[in-house]
Amino acid sequence: LGGIVELQAARLRARLATRGVELEITEAARDLLGREGYDPAYGARPLKRVIRQLIENPLAQAILAGDFADGDTVRVDADATASVLVFRSSETGRTVVEEQVG
Repeated sequence: LGGIVELQAARLRARLATRGVELEITEAARDLLGREGYDPAYGARPLKRVIRQLIENPLAQAILAGDFADGDTVRVDADATASVLVFRSSETGRTVVEEQVG
């Protein structure tokens, strides 16, 4: 599932590149997205929706709020309990978004 997460993330990265924003997704975050986006009956089909809800939407809101600027690199990681995705700016090092999963 990590490979499928990367394919979906590549599409998002291409859109963010127009704003000069780079996106890094850690392995822990990829694993969490894979777990949340997999359904035994549907396979990985729900993954696109999960990425939109857990990464695209919070990231868009943070960009619109000015939390991330052109040229930033956004690092998405999962916390130690793997129930929260954490978005950090590589430019400032500060946590901008914490998105509850599940």
